[in-house]
Amino acid sequence: QVQLVESGGGLVQPGGSLRLSCAASRGRFSNYVMGWYRQAPGKQRELVATITSGDNTNYADSVKGRFTISRDNAKNTVYLQMNSLKFEDTAVYFCNARVAIISYWGKGTLVTVSS
Repeated sequence: QVQLVESGGGLVQPGGSLRLSCAASRGRFSNYVMGWYRQAPGKQRELVATITSGDNTNYADSVKGRFTISRDNAKNTVYLQMNSLKFEDTAVYFCNARVAIISYWGKGTLVTVSS
């Protein structure tokens, strides 16, 4: 059972930056496709970004050019650098680890973009 713990959320003004971290325990982290998803109030959970074991990345159109996903396999950690934050980026951000058909989720960290 992989455990994922997110951190780094908080309150930020529009145009500001935050870096989210997700630390994984157990399992072979380097084998996992890691991802960040988010869920805004009243909306469905949506993909933000993913990164494969080979460091191939994929982003939602809404965050391309502003967010960067990266991973440090030595630290079993995946990051999401978020720049130029907008009001509509406000959401709970969830970390996801996936290998084959098995998927694990963290409990989420809240990001609030507000002036």
